[in-house]
Amino acid sequence: MTKLMSDAEDRMKKAVESSRRELAGIRSGKASPGLLDTVRVEAYGQSVPIQQVGSVTAPEPRLLVVQPWDKTLLKAVTRAIQLADMGLNPNDDGTVVRVPIPALTEERRRDLVKLISKLAEEGRVHIRQVRHDAIKELKAQEGGGHVSEDETKRLGVEIQKITDRYIALVDELLKKKTAEVMEV
Repeated sequence: MTKLMSDAEDRMKKAVESSRRELAGIRSGKASPGLLDTVRVEAYGQSVPIQQVGSVTAPEPRLLVVQPWDKTLLKAVTRAIQLADMGLNPNDDGTVVRVPIPALTEERRRDLVKLISKLAEEGRVHIRQVRHDAIKELKAQEGGGHVSEDETKRLGVEIQKITDRYIALVDELLKKKTAEVMEV
């Protein structure tokens, strides 16, 4: 039974991490190196994450700087950021790629909040699906005579507590990201 519980908890942790990554990729008014995590660069004949070709830093609140380890990849990094369709306009100065982060309009902020809410709900749904699968497995084991009815109920309550804890984590991520996006 502890294996069932730990598997369910691991899957819920992964759902929260996935939500965290998704939300980090959403551009708020501030520069954050995580903003470019989803950008893939064509380098050496293959598509690789931008972090594998250079360092991404945020020296100022509205500026990202990408410093490729191989200077021949400057144009590829610039093009990859443009193609990522994030509304960013990178400039390559011969040594680094500077990515100014424009301020968001009120309408764009509201759209982003809707998107953030949708992504958070997807995370919650995934966590609830894990709970559903775990309880289904628990009932199957009870039906097979491996677990008593009382033990099934007790473990069902434990699974619900774990679910509530992970949903609260997703809600906290949602709250922080919403506040970050709405900040002027």
